[in-house]
Amino acid sequence: MMANLWQVCWKWHAEPFRSARKPSPGTDPLRMRALPTSQLIVSGSRSSKTFKPKKNIPEGSHQYELLKHAEATLGSGNLRMAVMLPEGEDLNEWVAVNTVDFFNQINMLYGTITDFCTEESCPVMSAGPKYEYHWADGTNIKKPIKCSAPKYIDYLMTWVQDQLDDETLFPSKIGVPFPKNFMSVAKTILKRLFRVYAHIYHQHFDPVIQLQEEAHLNTSFKHFIFFVQEFNLIDRRELAPLQELIEKLTSKDR
Repeated sequence: MMANLWQVCWKWHAEPFRSARKPSPGTDPLRMRALPTSQLIVSGSRSSKTFKPKKNIPEGSHQYELLKHAEATLGSGNLRMAVMLPEGEDLNEWVAVNTVDFFNQINMLYGTITDFCTEESCPVMSAGPKYEYHWADGTNIKKPIKCSAPKYIDYLMTWVQDQLDDETLFPSKIGVPFPKNFMSVAKTILKRLFRVYAHIYHQHFDPVIQLQEEAHLNTSFKHFIFFVQEFNLIDRRELAPLQELIEKLTSKDR
């Protein structure tokens, strides 16, 4: 399985990043971009359903403008440059906008393979034979529990959604400051979202290939990795389940 994964991903790596389409008159630019991955998935997959409701950034807000900036830079094809903090912008706000974006991307990606990720097929949340994840959120479930992958991911995505909806953690209004613990919360969110990528790659890559979505998954994951590397948001040890893939996807962009 994983040998096939590296081969497919390496073949994809040589292909150029798809440029963003220019919006036609009257088109909402946020819906056009739709997250560099989700727009591709909607056009090419059997289903455009999301696992959880999509998180929208209010139109007219500064974060919305940052999202449009991200849209434009992603279209250039240079992902290393696209993830860099725009000049004069606040790091917390940039991390917040991209965290919402990655939640939406992973939400869409996982939504397309939920038929394959069941209590029977995935009785534990794992990323290959060496890595198993137990769930705890520190509030509702304080002691880590062993559960199936679909249950774990449901817990995870619900928890992330709750953090993103909390205006004290992710303020969307101009002038409202980010809390002192914002970066710590964002790092935890991104660390946990990585686990969904890891589970999909290790346990469900064959269905991804069958659905012809491997390029969409790889584009999204490469964007995610470049972003967390740029700002040191995930400890290298947490990335170990996909380290070989990360090295292959990023080797030509160093």
